[in-house]
Order: sequence, then C-alpha cells, then structure tokens
Amino acid sequence: MSARIAACGSCGTKNRVPVVASGRPQCASCHEPLPWLVDATDDNLAAALDTSVLVLIDLWAPWCGPCRMVAPILQRLSVRYAGRIKVVKVNVDDNPRAAARFDARSIPTLVMTRGGRTVARIVGAQPEGVLAQRIDGLLAS
Repeated sequence: MSARIAACGSCGTKNRVPVVASGRPQCASCHEPLPWLVDATDDNLAAALDTSVLVLIDLWAPWCGPCRMVAPILQRLSVRYAGRIKVVKVNVDDNPRAAARFDARSIPTLVMTRGGRTVARIVGAQPEGVLAQRIDGLLAS
C-alpha cells in the first residue's frame, strides 16, 4: 500500500498516512488528528472507502485545468477537517473502473460517501467556501 507524508498541524511531526487504515490517522508524537488525503487506484478504492468518516472522492486527471485548481482547495479542506473527513484522489485516466463506478463523465467530479453510500455529488470546480459549506452540512447530519 502506498502512503503520503503529512505534517502534523499541532507539532509539525511528519507522519505516513496510508490509503487504507482502521480508525483515523493521528500523529505518532502528539496523537492529534492528521489530514487524511490519499491517492487511490481501481485496485484499492473499495478498501480506501471502507471507513467511518465522510469520504470526499476527487475524480480528476492531470491534464484538466479545473482539476488542478481544485487540488489545493482539497488539500486545505483535508487539513481543516482533519479527523472528520478523508479525501481520496483518483486519476480517472489511470483508473477507468473507478470513473465508471462513479459515472465521472465530466471532471472534476467530487463524490461524497458515508458508509459506502453516495450522499452528495458535485461536478465542476467550486470555490472553497462552497465545498466547506457542503461538508459542514453533511457532517452535521
């Protein structure tokens, strides 16, 4: 399994954050929640979505300008909602089964799931405030 390196917002310690994990990632030093932003593939997507937190799936492609605009927003949201959401990035060019599963006909497509069920879907680039408002509403429900 691949992992990303995430710096703890509390103490600065760099931690490996795996695609698949039980529970929620936390800092090895201070035990504060870590941003959970991972890259998934067709092969590990099902396992990546198997979590108790709200999952925001970013279906994107490297050649897509709006996708590149949304990427830093999703990074900031993963930090803002550390311990409460998991951001899963899926390159649709390399992972056609995931694109088909979530009917990504236009990108970026953002799909939010809870317990394996789709609870929201956003097609196209949106400002950070709009995405945060949508996440807040889903976390409150």
